[in-house]
Amino acid sequence: MNKFKLSLLTLAMAGVSSLVCSAVAQTAEQTPQPANQQISTDSTVADAALDSVEVIQVRGFASSLFRSLDAKRFGDTVSETISADDLGALPDVSMADALTRLPGISAVRTGGQAAEINIRGMSGGFVFSTLNGREQVSTSGKRNIEFDQYPSELINSAAVYKSPKASLIEGGVAGTVELQTASPLRNEKQHTFTVNARRMYNDRADEVPDGTSAGHRFSLSYQGKFLNDTLGFAAGYARLFQPSVATQFVGLAYNGEKDTNDDGINEYISEGFELQHKGGEETRDGYMAALEWTPHDAFTLKADAFLSKFDKEAFARGYRVKFGGPTAALGNPVLNGSSVIGGTFNRTTTSFTRVEIVNDDNRDYDEVRSYGINADWDVSDTVNLSFDVSHSSAKSNFRNGLLWALVAQDATAETPLLDTNVSITYQLNNLNLPGVGFNQAAAFSDVDKVMVSKYGIYPYVNEDEVNAVRFDANWLLDMPVVASLEAGVRYSERTYKNDRSVFEYGSDGAFLTTQPPLRLTADMTEVVDFKGDFAAYPSYLSVDLDKALAAWFPQGIPQPVQTWGAGNPDLVEEQLADSGPNTSWTLLESGEVYEDVLAGYVMANLDAELFGIALTGNIGVRVVQTDQSATNLADVNSDPLRGAQNITDDAGLVNTRYAPGVLGEKYTDVLPQLNLNFGLTDNTQIRFAAAKVMSRPPINRLASNTSITISDDGEISGNSSNSPFLRPFEAVQYDLSYEYYLPSGAIAFALFYKDIKSFVNDFTIQQFDFAAAGYDVPLEVIDEDGIPRATFNGAFSTAVNNGEGGYIRGAELAFTKVFDTLPEIWSGLGVQGSYSYTESEVSLVNNLGGASIETSFEGLSQDVFTGTVFWNYRGFDTRVSARYRSPFVSSQVGIDEQITNFDSETVVDMQASYDLNDHFKLLFQVNNLTDEPTKSYFGDKAQTGTIQFFGRQLYLGAVYTF
Repeated sequence: MNKFKLSLLTLAMAGVSSLVCSAVAQTAEQTPQPANQQISTDSTVADAALDSVEVIQVRGFASSLFRSLDAKRFGDTVSETISADDLGALPDVSMADALTRLPGISAVRTGGQAAEINIRGMSGGFVFSTLNGREQVSTSGKRNIEFDQYPSELINSAAVYKSPKASLIEGGVAGTVELQTASPLRNEKQHTFTVNARRMYNDRADEVPDGTSAGHRFSLSYQGKFLNDTLGFAAGYARLFQPSVATQFVGLAYNGEKDTNDDGINEYISEGFELQHKGGEETRDGYMAALEWTPHDAFTLKADAFLSKFDKEAFARGYRVKFGGPTAALGNPVLNGSSVIGGTFNRTTTSFTRVEIVNDDNRDYDEVRSYGINADWDVSDTVNLSFDVSHSSAKSNFRNGLLWALVAQDATAETPLLDTNVSITYQLNNLNLPGVGFNQAAAFSDVDKVMVSKYGIYPYVNEDEVNAVRFDANWLLDMPVVASLEAGVRYSERTYKNDRSVFEYGSDGAFLTTQPPLRLTADMTEVVDFKGDFAAYPSYLSVDLDKALAAWFPQGIPQPVQTWGAGNPDLVEEQLADSGPNTSWTLLESGEVYEDVLAGYVMANLDAELFGIALTGNIGVRVVQTDQSATNLADVNSDPLRGAQNITDDAGLVNTRYAPGVLGEKYTDVLPQLNLNFGLTDNTQIRFAAAKVMSRPPINRLASNTSITISDDGEISGNSSNSPFLRPFEAVQYDLSYEYYLPSGAIAFALFYKDIKSFVNDFTIQQFDFAAAGYDVPLEVIDEDGIPRATFNGAFSTAVNNGEGGYIRGAELAFTKVFDTLPEIWSGLGVQGSYSYTESEVSLVNNLGGASIETSFEGLSQDVFTGTVFWNYRGFDTRVSARYRSPFVSSQVGIDEQITNFDSETVVDMQASYDLNDHFKLLFQVNNLTDEPTKSYFGDKAQTGTIQFFGRQLYLGAVYTF
């Protein structure tokens, strides 16, 4: 085991920490260690301090707060920490819920549950996450992990680093979140076994057809030390089964234009809206294990594993309204500026105005694996070496299944005909539910009128893995300013794969006569009514998909395949016979990305006195070399001389049009970093940090999906929504904070400033050099007259680093206090709160609401407040927590992903527990106590985006520990 040494300042802080906690607990005996040694891994200095100083254990929620304050106080960076006591005593639904109690951190709710976190006004794509100090890949197809994949019951602690240091893995412009699982040899007790069981209930489930109201959570864990505390073992299992329900209105983007008032100027028209019930079931199984061996004090070998499987079944049922664009007849338009927010749409012979009865069923299976082995060796009293090898992988198999139906004149007819007498009236009502009316409303629930127009399955399979090896060294120095020197190197190889396939039957907006009709019958349908706030909306037919598919495909339900043709395996023979259509959609949507990273750092840890003020911290630099590339398909028009190859899909079709290749580049980043901590008094310190930081683009944005065309006159042009040439986001950031540790609490105030250098935007580059970028383009083409013409570079529309950034700046205030001087019954009363103010000159241009407007940076809320009132008395422990964030910009999912403005929200949770004895505890929780909905809008609240209600989640359970 490392004999980590504490500076004189750290020892003084440890003594003050004991005085702070003595008001509410007995003081524990401290064991000082030799001075000046630093940590050689990504664990904070706080971990070393907490190993060496026995932290006072205060019962109840207050104990976790003091552990968190100790970690913050002894840390060498600007950071926030959640202790194991907090996560284990009353576990949050997700790690995102737990992290949002920290200053400057807010959450984006998905399905009513916090899944993505924003740090200091920056969205999840700028947040880097590690598990046990190792990079984690994601099931999302992006960089940021989905925190609901990580059971809080299996996480021992969580830290958020707002300022980096050179030894931390690069990647977080907003910040780095480090999750830690158990280290069994650090467990205070010889053996610990914990069982946690809870039953949950959602109070809105009865409003959703086939909605499940009840769920459960169960976990058990064990930690033990053996062989005279030289061998430690920890294992845990956590299971979550929970229903997800929602009733929602979703407004769609304003993508049409029409002069609605004859003034010669076009107004913007929405694509339509959705009124739906959403529901489903989520099952998560998490596993954790760690084996730690210390044969002697100078050497520790630890192996750990983490596995999480998340299986989600979800449905969306209701109807989708398509206004029909500018070719529809629009009467009595209601305008908000230049956008239509109300009126009556009637179908014309040229418009597609219609109402689709929607019965979508989605299946999402996600799996995350993380393994690692770490060896830590004190070679001598002054030299420490650490070696780490790790593997992290994620796999996501998302199957989007859709069933769309339209109103027919007579669905029982031999050849059903579409009912084209369509009239839709609506009036948006700001962030309240709109008024709507349909002349076909009675038909939505009539099995003799509703006819299926399309059935489809669209799997989306992502695989992402990273293998890494790391070596770190730490030298203690006998010098007046530099206490120790750290250096290290890390090499990683990451591979991301994306595979698409498809099955389609039918058409979006019509009944095909070339295929047998998919008829609905009474035994496979049910009439569904909207309830509660949505009770005024028309009923519709809900379809039992299993019964329907069994009736339509008695020979076996068709499965999706990778196909370059129309996507219908039943037509493969026909396509092979006459070559058929050749869209190449699944071919171009699939591919691989490769990312090899070599990073090295050197860092000096400081311990000095400056003008009578204790100074600690670190200064260092990290150098990162990245070699990134992606598979590419060059359209060579089936020319074998330019590399065209035969590519056969799952259906047996052969594509000869493309030449496969690999595109990419290599670059180097230099990241200097500084952290200074000034101990002004025994209970006051000031921190200053400065650093250059980076975040790589989402891994899926590095894919190559370029489409290149060459005109008759030889001009080469192309477009691509992604690019293997994207560089990282870069920023220079500064932090200044003041911390005052008062008896039984603390006050902290911080200022921060980030100078963002660039963002990824879609941009058109004129006279782009395609050949120099690695694209296969001919030197000449033959025009329609048979005359050869030399090719020349034209425009290329693609994702680029635009070189334009801006600042993000703000302030944070945090306060924690236990009122231990009150009379005995109130001595366990306390408060914890924080307020963050963030502003930015960075803006985004959004035209989903019609006219182009500037919106704030994605994820930025100007005001974020978190507050908790807690009380502990004779085994009874309770707390009420509130999280508020002001309006912000983020994405919502309609037909496609839409960037919208989200309204402010306040989410209130309540948790309580009672210790029956030293081993057995009862607990009760309510999440989303006030049933706070999610509401969004397109730039102006009159242009409604989403109104979504999720319900309250109630938990009742028990914890047994011995």
